Amino acid sequence: MKNDLPVITSETGLEEQSFFSQAYTTIEKLIVTLELKPGQVVSENMLANLLGLGRTPVREALQMLARDGLVVIFPKRGIVISEMDVSKQLRMLEVRREVERYLVGASARRARPEERQHFLTLAKDMDRAAKTNDGEAFLAMDLEFNKLLLSTARNEFAVSAMRLIQGLSSRFWFAHYRDSANLPVAARLHACIARAIAESNEEEACICLDKLLDNVDEFTRSTLNPDRSTRPPYQQSRKR
Repeated sequence: MKNDLPVITSETGLEEQSFFSQAYTTIEKLIVTLELKPGQVVSENMLANLLGLGRTPVREALQMLARDGLVVIFPKRGIVISEMDVSKQLRMLEVRREVERYLVGASARRARPEERQHFLTLAKDMDRAAKTNDGEAFLAMDLEFNKLLLSTARNEFAVSAMRLIQGLSSRFWFAHYRDSANLPVAARLHACIARAIAESNEEEACICLDKLLDNVDEFTRSTLNPDRSTRPPYQQSRKR
């Protein structure tokens, strides 16, 4: 959901919007899944060639990703994928708890019937991911859940606040979940929230959210364990 985008009034505008959305979604995924690593230098040309798109939608996507905190743009010097910082993640969690509690409650009140069905489908898929311990499948569903949550809350101010949190949170989780996260628990708690929203149960949705964020807080702090390798997880082998 891109609430800060201009209103499109022509077929050409719709096509440009489609290219922008494709660029943003693809680059965001590359960053969140660490295909583009923290500290890596990128360019508009490199990304445009990688995505098979023009430089204009890529430039616009990078500007939004910079506002989301996933890239840092240095004028006339280059573009760098932002670094990960545990202390920043913990400060972010303090804000996330309050903003997401509002979003979850608003979605439980305002979601339309077809959107509630979508939440219910996601809940079933997340329960399945919990059983199979499939981290990459869960990440894809989590991104879908986040977008659905933002659209069904129907409050552009809360959406703007949450956009600064979701991408950074997803990337941090993906970087560390193999070593520190209890994926089945996280997946089941997401399913609990999605199911409660589908059932218009605002109180239960907020209870499940608090349990989820308690779990995320514990997971985030566990990455500070000095016994773990000093090498960043995104530089370690994915083989276990």
